[in-house]
Amino acid sequence: MINQEKISIKEKIGYALGDGAANIAWRGVATFLLIFYTDVFGIAPAVAGVLLLVARSSDGISDVVMGVIGDRTKSKYGNFRPWILWTAIPLAAILAALFTTPNLGTTGKIIYAYVTYILFTLIYTANNIPYGALMAVMTGDDKERTSLGSYRMVGAFAGGMLVQGALLYLVMFFGNVEPQIKISQQGEDKYVVTVSSSNDVPNANIKTENGIATFVWQETIEGDQPTKGKSFAMKANQSYSFIVEGEAGLVEEQISVIDQKKGYSYSIYLLSVFLAGFMILTFLSTKERIKASEEQKNNLWKDLKDLVKNKPWLVLLIVGLLFNIYNATKQGITVIYFKHYLHDELLAASYLVGLMVISILGAMATTPLARIWGKRNLFIYALIFSGAVNALLVLCGPQNTIAIFSLGIISEFAAAIFPTLFFAMLGDAADYSEWKNGRRATGLVYSAGSFATKFGGGIAGAIIGFVLAVFNYNGQDAVAIQGAVPGIIMLMSWIPAIVAVVAAGVMFVYPLTQAKMTEITNELNDKRIKELQ
Repeated sequence: MINQEKISIKEKIGYALGDGAANIAWRGVATFLLIFYTDVFGIAPAVAGVLLLVARSSDGISDVVMGVIGDRTKSKYGNFRPWILWTAIPLAAILAALFTTPNLGTTGKIIYAYVTYILFTLIYTANNIPYGALMAVMTGDDKERTSLGSYRMVGAFAGGMLVQGALLYLVMFFGNVEPQIKISQQGEDKYVVTVSSSNDVPNANIKTENGIATFVWQETIEGDQPTKGKSFAMKANQSYSFIVEGEAGLVEEQISVIDQKKGYSYSIYLLSVFLAGFMILTFLSTKERIKASEEQKNNLWKDLKDLVKNKPWLVLLIVGLLFNIYNATKQGITVIYFKHYLHDELLAASYLVGLMVISILGAMATTPLARIWGKRNLFIYALIFSGAVNALLVLCGPQNTIAIFSLGIISEFAAAIFPTLFFAMLGDAADYSEWKNGRRATGLVYSAGSFATKFGGGIAGAIIGFVLAVFNYNGQDAVAIQGAVPGIIMLMSWIPAIVAVVAAGVMFVYPLTQAKMTEITNELNDKRIKELQ
């Protein structure tokens, strides 16, 4: 049947690269921007939380506008593919600007953060809505679309793995201060370590190569706790001394002092180059096959009216918003959790890579599981299971590393199913609108995907910022950090779990069963055949 031909593996991989690129940006921002703002750039957590929420408040409008523009774009490359090409380099550039730290005062930093972050969300919209809508016009087969969605999510999680696994190590490489170091042994595994630098380093971080030894200031400071590294401001040619314990045979080469500002900026610059390259490859390797009926009149009011009456789309909009709050809350607190609760920031990189590996397996498992249970039921099961397992993290102490990794990975396997199903089901909602109303507005339907992703992330950022503010968190104050640990644990465990359970409840009213989608797909393809005769 027409428009139901199998898509080649090469084209599926090419499409997947686009979400790999998008997730270099999105997961990089979701995972690292909040800790960058609070611990490196020096913005208060409540201010950062409000910023993330306010900047997303206009997303509903911008997403709908971009959906409308995409549907009405006319070019020899199609409706949506050109936008992937046009926005590739601007998206990479604005991502780099987000993690750049100009020398500004408090007000200047806030203004700079607002401007760059709002621009980032707008450019991401111009890129991601056409990218998502492209899936729906590459094939008219809803099962093939589910397979394409699995490839897409594999690409997304691979891009996430690249940024989440590599960034902290790249920060260490690019941010190396190369300080002067003196070590005086006080016992078998106890030392006094003194460091200095010829340059000012406003956001230095010291730790050992193996990340095992603990640091406390040699000079007694109230509330100072042993941690696997310390963040502090260094003045040029001034010495800073720590008592370091836990590693035998410590030598100067095993001590590193990192300029976090320089490290983050240079690392993101490098990853932005990969982002632009992957987007261009997606443009070159994909093809649009489904077009709106030639008889369909260009009527924006009718498209909007059909959209708000599209029950599958409305349900997906709410569920998408909720599961993105769930995922973004977990992502946004992870590095803070490992840095200030487990006292091992680099261990967060291993944890995040573990989540990405299992996410790829979860995305690959989605298609066969959907054949067994149907997309709607699988979505509900995955939400409840992932949330319940994630809530168990509240029982883990900082020494329970194996349990934390195990629970996080098990929960993430199910969480990977959410976006895989979501974007495939948005294509189903577009088919439903065409079947019921005789009209197709694919870009407008897919605006829900971008809105849910961005606004959900904004709400998650606000939740994190507000909870940390309630517990008086200050990423540059050791005493305040320790007082905020209960809030950090809540954000990592049961707060997102509640959101997942609520999303499962909403999903129960989703009307498109697999039997209904088979009926819709067959009728639409019969109609398309007749139009060509």
